[in-house]
Amino acid sequence: MTVAHSYRLTVSWSDDPGTVDYRSYTRNHTVAADGKPTLEGSADRSFRGDAARWNPEELLVAALSECHLLSFLHVAAEAGVVVTAYTDTPVGRMTRDDDGGWSFESVVLHPEVTTTGAAADLEKLHHAAHEACFIARSVAFPVRVGES
Repeated sequence: MTVAHSYRLTVSWSDDPGTVDYRSYTRNHTVAADGKPTLEGSADRSFRGDAARWNPEELLVAALSECHLLSFLHVAAEAGVVVTAYTDTPVGRMTRDDDGGWSFESVVLHPEVTTTGAAADLEKLHHAAHEACFIARSVAFPVRVGES
């Protein structure tokens, strides 16, 4: 029997007069899920979006960073390592493809971890977290930890 998890959202957009031409319509939209605050989204500013709103590219990088964080906390707890703080400054890099489209080339995570007690092999824990992160396992580009 296959085990599956489903994630249901509502992404809403409207504009009057609509998509008359590329420059005319708003890129602003909302992302909602039952019982959660609504996210205000838009396109990246370079694609005529509102820089004050979250764009899909940022949300993808955030999802990879969050997944690694949560996987790291799990493997640390399983290994008996007490983590007291974790900060990441991930960087996603998108490049133009030969066909004129865009795709992510890579995401590099830069976690800084604080632990208590004996020194832990953080590199080993990051590797295990990376292997466990189902979002990193699902994307078609490399997700690396601690490189530039």
